[in-house]
Amino acid sequence: MSGVALITGGQQGIGLGIARALVSAGFRVALAAEREPDAPEVTAALSELGPRASYFTHDVRNVDAVPTLLDTVTAQLGPVTTLVSNAGVPARIRGDMLALSPENFDHVMDINLRGGFFLAQQVALRMLQAPPEPYRALIFITSVSAAMASVERAEYCISKAGAAMMTQLFALRLAGEGIGVFEIRPGIIATPMTAGVREAYGQRIAGGLVPAGRWGEPADVGAVAVPMATGQMAFATGAVVPVDGGLSLARL
Repeated sequence: MSGVALITGGQQGIGLGIARALVSAGFRVALAAEREPDAPEVTAALSELGPRASYFTHDVRNVDAVPTLLDTVTAQLGPVTTLVSNAGVPARIRGDMLALSPENFDHVMDINLRGGFFLAQQVALRMLQAPPEPYRALIFITSVSAAMASVERAEYCISKAGAAMMTQLFALRLAGEGIGVFEIRPGIIATPMTAGVREAYGQRIAGGLVPAGRWGEPADVGAVAVPMATGQMAFATGAVVPVDGGLSLARL
């Protein structure tokens, strides 16, 4: 398989897990994040991924910079055939949603929802102008929080629910063009974002919160992304795949 995968937030955590899997599947990967190229996590990711990976500094909040990002990626690697919309932030402050400030609400929405939408929009427009081969796909990384409410981080849940609807909208718009659109809903994954709650969630997992009885790993998400990116799930466009060890299953 050959193709170019643009992965936002691909330098660490879930994004890096997906990058590893796509490189192994033969993709060239473009990692995009707001960090500088000499940031430790960026240099470590590039060293691990090897010559099939490149890094591009980009803040997803800056929607005006999207054309420049895509022009640069295309010039260096070729047209983007897979977008993995993964960049995201948690709630700045966990607490009573009745005390949530507009500034903190907007911070999460700008990155998790607004930035993701307008990047996907521009990628889709370019995909429509490109040949249908290799297979083209948009993959949105949301969260079980798209459907499971946590009142202490309302803005995060709202952003992920919005991203879930965004997936459905892109899937409907692009299905006739042969472009697959998918949503992956990770559960409790061991990443830098969850490092601060490692002990608390570890205890809850041990107590039965996750039926599979363990933390998820970035590789678990990467394994699901590969068939989406390679066209093996082409007729399943619009599919929502939980990667949560059974966390979101309804139980008595």
